[in-house]
Amino acid sequence: MNRPLTVGVEEEFFAVDPSTRGLLTDTRPLLACAHTRHAGQEIPSYSDELRPCMVESRTGICLNLDQVRAEIFNLRRGLVQAARETGGWIAAAGTFPLTDWRTQGFVPKPRFEHIAKTYAQLAAEHIICACHIHVGVEDRDTAIHVMNRVRPWLPVLSALSSSSPFWMRDDTGYASYRSMIWERWPMAGIPPIFQSFDQYKKGVELLIDTETIADAGQVFWDVRPGTRYETVEFRIADSCSTIDEVIVQAGLSRALVQKCLEEFEHGDSFPDIDPGMLRAARWRSARFGLTSDLLDPISAELVPAHTLVDRLFAYVRSPLEENGDWDEMANLVERTKRLGSSAERQRRAFYETDCLENVVDLLVRETANIELFDEHDKVRKPNQERQHEQ
Repeated sequence: MNRPLTVGVEEEFFAVDPSTRGLLTDTRPLLACAHTRHAGQEIPSYSDELRPCMVESRTGICLNLDQVRAEIFNLRRGLVQAARETGGWIAAAGTFPLTDWRTQGFVPKPRFEHIAKTYAQLAAEHIICACHIHVGVEDRDTAIHVMNRVRPWLPVLSALSSSSPFWMRDDTGYASYRSMIWERWPMAGIPPIFQSFDQYKKGVELLIDTETIADAGQVFWDVRPGTRYETVEFRIADSCSTIDEVIVQAGLSRALVQKCLEEFEHGDSFPDIDPGMLRAARWRSARFGLTSDLLDPISAELVPAHTLVDRLFAYVRSPLEENGDWDEMANLVERTKRLGSSAERQRRAFYETDCLENVVDLLVRETANIELFDEHDKVRKPNQERQHEQ
C-alpha cells in the first residue's frame, strides 16, 4: 500500500438522567448546546438518533489512529460538557442497564416515524447503541470484494467490543445482547457473498421495491459498502465504553481492510465458509464475548477467545506494522484481555454491589474519561448520594 487507508468513526451514546440513573426522554437541549460548541463546522459533529434518549457523534476523515483518538476525545468531551450544562450525563454501551423501552417514544422525523410504523415491535424495543467504523475504499466493486473477505473476522470484533450484558434490568447471560436485538431486523447480520457492486445494488433496489426497506441506509448488515461515503463500513461493534476500545475497533478494521485489499490485488482466494457456520460464530461471540471458547469459522473449531483474538492479530500483523500501529494495538488488546471487556467490567460492578445504578456510574466514568470532571462533579455511588442528602 502506498499510504495508510483513511478511517472515520460514528459513535452512538445514551443520555442519562443523573437523578434517577435512567434515560432522558428529550436530548434536544443537549444537542443544541453541543452544536453551539461546534458551530462553524462544515459537517455537524452531532445528531439525534431513532429514540430521544440517544445521540450520535461523527469524526472527520482521519489519516492515523492518533488523529482518531484526538477527535474521539474532543467529541466525547463536547458531549459530556453539553450534557453537564443541560443536566445530564453520557454513557457508551450497547444496551443500557436500566432501559425500559416502554417509556421512550421516537424522534419526530419522517424517516424515524416510517421505521416505527413499518417495523412495529422491532422498532419499539430498539434502544441500542453501536460503534461504526468507516475505512476508505473508493472503488465500489473493490469494496464488495473486501466485504466478502472480512466476514470470518467479524465475530472477533464483536467479542472485543461487547458492552451489552443487561437488558430491562436483567442480566441476559450475553456479552453483547445488542447483537441479538439487532439480528432480528430483516437486513441484519453477516451479509452474503456478492460478486460485484452492481449485484449488491440490484439486490438493495429489489428490497426497496418490495417495501422490505425504505432506502439503502436500512441495510443493517454487520459490514456493508458505505452509503454516504466511499468506504467499507463495519457495523458489528457495540458502542465502546472507553476511547481505547474505539481505537481497537478502528485499528483492527483498517488493518483487516488493508490485508484483504492486498489479497484481492494479488488474486488470492478466500475461504468459502458455510453461512450457518458464520451465523454460529457470530452468536457465540455475542453470547460469551472474551470469557469462553469461540468458534473459528475458518477452521470450524472451538478455541479459547484469546486464541482467536491472537489469530486475528497474526493475520493483520503486516498492515499494523506498516501503519506503525502494532505496538499500540498489541498493548491495548493485552490490556483488554487482562481487565476484560466492558461487559465483564459491568458484571463485576453489579455483582460486587447488587446495584445496577453502580453499573451506570461505571459507564459514565469510562465514557467521560473521568478526569474531564471537576472534583465536585465526579460521579457518586447511589448510597453516597443518599447519605449526602440526609
